Amino acid sequence: MRHARRRITRRAARLTAVGGLLLGGAMITQAVAGEPPGAAARDTTVAGTGAALVERLGTDRTAGDWVGADGRPVVAVTDERAAAEVRRAGAEPRRVRHSSRDLASAVTALREAPRVPGTAWSVDRRGNAVVVRGDRTVSRADWARLTEVAERAGGSVRMERVEGVYTTRLNGARPIVSTTGRCSAGFNVTDGDRDFILTAGHCGPVGSEWSAEGAGAGGGGPIGRTVRGSFPGDDYSLVAYADGRAGDGAEVVAVGGGRGVRITGVADPAVGQRVFRSGSTTGLRDGRVTALDATVNYPEGTVTGLIETDVCAEPGDSGGPLFSEGVALGITSGGDGDCAAGGTTFFEPLTRALEELGVRLIAAPPAPGGERGAGSAGAQGSAGAQGSTAPGSTAPGPAAPGAPAASLPDRLTDPRNVGPGLLIIAGSLVALAATRYLRTEQDRKTYRRRYAATWG
Repeated sequence: MRHARRRITRRAARLTAVGGLLLGGAMITQAVAGEPPGAAARDTTVAGTGAALVERLGTDRTAGDWVGADGRPVVAVTDERAAAEVRRAGAEPRRVRHSSRDLASAVTALREAPRVPGTAWSVDRRGNAVVVRGDRTVSRADWARLTEVAERAGGSVRMERVEGVYTTRLNGARPIVSTTGRCSAGFNVTDGDRDFILTAGHCGPVGSEWSAEGAGAGGGGPIGRTVRGSFPGDDYSLVAYADGRAGDGAEVVAVGGGRGVRITGVADPAVGQRVFRSGSTTGLRDGRVTALDATVNYPEGTVTGLIETDVCAEPGDSGGPLFSEGVALGITSGGDGDCAAGGTTFFEPLTRALEELGVRLIAAPPAPGGERGAGSAGAQGSAGAQGSTAPGSTAPGPAAPGAPAASLPDRLTDPRNVGPGLLIIAGSLVALAATRYLRTEQDRKTYRRRYAATWG
């Protein structure tokens, strides 16, 4: 009886070890074939699900979509049938009063009204309203006239005053300076023949000469000249490198403290998505997308189609990159407030700028390949800004060379790497060897006992 139990135990141990080998192999295969850590597949999938539902159901039955706090897509709907379709698709419906068509009509009325500098508006999808904000430079008379326009929109407009002033952030990842002021370099782009810096249009008109910020009146040496741009209306410009090439590290954006993030692609953001902004004045900052297709009436003119966020920015951050999980999203335009009190910051969508300029982003392959220098990763900024990244939440993106590397225990236990699979395989091999050894020892002891019983 005892012998039978031992045989069953050994067999179970061998089966468990074999199962561990199979599991470890599957984990390694998945880690090698899957996306690298920091890929933006999750946010892209969530945003795509919501956008597809909105397109299918139409503007009369929906009022936009966003990413919920739990990461699920949320779709605003105006009737129960639409809500049922959203549930069947695996998203969360939210019943609202005003449809996308109603909100679009209110936006059209605001755009046709006389322009009032110091105001901005955007569609608050979660609040199901068009939010009109006025800074402290807007007079009572102008605010009253704008309120009358809002009231005629039928209750779909919400009016708010803000303490700050809506301004472009001229003055600031890597600082670049010209006679017009200081800005931040955004992303490196190319037309196939030459490389450029893509930055904000308000930073300087065509012909502006740029140099790296440095000690002395001469700065840190020439960088290039603005060759194309659009502001107001849009807010982007191209600075052609003096030697025609961006150089090593062209796919890296600086995040302060001598560190950088490798950019692997470009996309449009989703409302509710967590994003990161880098600028030479305030370093790396994070927040969430609060609205899309926003309009801002700067003193210099009106800019439309912007990304609205609750990320802070200050003068000098203009032109700096907006990104998430290593995916490029936009370039800093302007806003109100600062990084002490908070505020709203607007960004030029990168996809629109690339399309209208006829250039493409210089990006690293999704799976990091050979070692390249971190080039522009030496920008000024807050070395501690990355501490704003909460554990387990969306990260800025894959670290560039020179950024702190993950420790060996972290790499071995990260399920996105091959480490856990190798550990399971190693443990299974040890278990197989151990069961083989124990079986041999037990057979040897049994033989010895039997031999001793028949001796002499």
